Amino acid sequence: MVTLVLVDVPVDTDRDAARRAAAEELSDPKYRDARPNFLQQIGQWLGEQLEKLLNGVSSVVPGGIWGVLLVLVLLIVLVVVIRLRTGKVARTSRADRTVFGGKRQSADDYRRSAAEAAAAGRYGDAVRDRFRAVVRALEERALLDVRSGRTADEAAAEAGVLLPNVAAELRQGARLFDDVHYGGREGTEAAYRTLTELDERCRRERPVALAGS
Repeated sequence: MVTLVLVDVPVDTDRDAARRAAAEELSDPKYRDARPNFLQQIGQWLGEQLEKLLNGVSSVVPGGIWGVLLVLVLLIVLVVVIRLRTGKVARTSRADRTVFGGKRQSADDYRRSAAEAAAAGRYGDAVRDRFRAVVRALEERALLDVRSGRTADEAAAEAGVLLPNVAAELRQGARLFDDVHYGGREGTEAAYRTLTELDERCRRERPVALAGS
C-alpha cells in the first residue's frame, strides 16, 4: 500500500523545466486569442478610472452615485442650452448686419409697408421697415451716400454727425433694428412707435453743415 502511494507521488521538476513548460502552455493560440487587445485594455483602464472618480465624488455628493449621474445630466443639458444660445449669437455677430437686403425701395414705400405691418400686428416687420425708411430718407436727402453693405450702427453713426440733435435716438433705433432683425427678438408696438417718432424728427432736422448757410 505504501509502495503504491510512493509511485503515485509526482516527480519534482526543476525550476527551468517548469518555466519552459509554462511558456509552451501559454504560447497556445487559444490563450493569445482570449487576451484583450490594446484598445480593449485602454477602454478597461478608462472604465476603472471613471469608476474610481465617480466613487470618490459620490462620497461627497448627496444621493451617492445617482446624485453624481444627475449632476452630470444637468451639466450636459446646461452645456447644450448655452451652446444653442451662444451659437446663434455668435453666428449673428459674425454676420454682415446690413440694413438693406436686395433692391432698395423709396422711403415712402418703406413707411407704407411698416404701417401695414403694424396694423396687422406684425411689429417685427414694422420695426425693420420703419428703420429702413429712416436710413433711406437720409440717403434721399444726400445726408448718407447710397452704399451697399452699410450696417445699422454705421448708418446711425454717420447720420449722427450731421444730425447731432438726434444722434442718440439714431443709435437707439439701430439697436432696435438689430435686436429684431438679427437678434431674434420680438418686435413691439413701443419699438415701432419709437422709430416712427425718430423718422419724423429726422425729417424735421437740418444738418449742421447747412445750418449756418
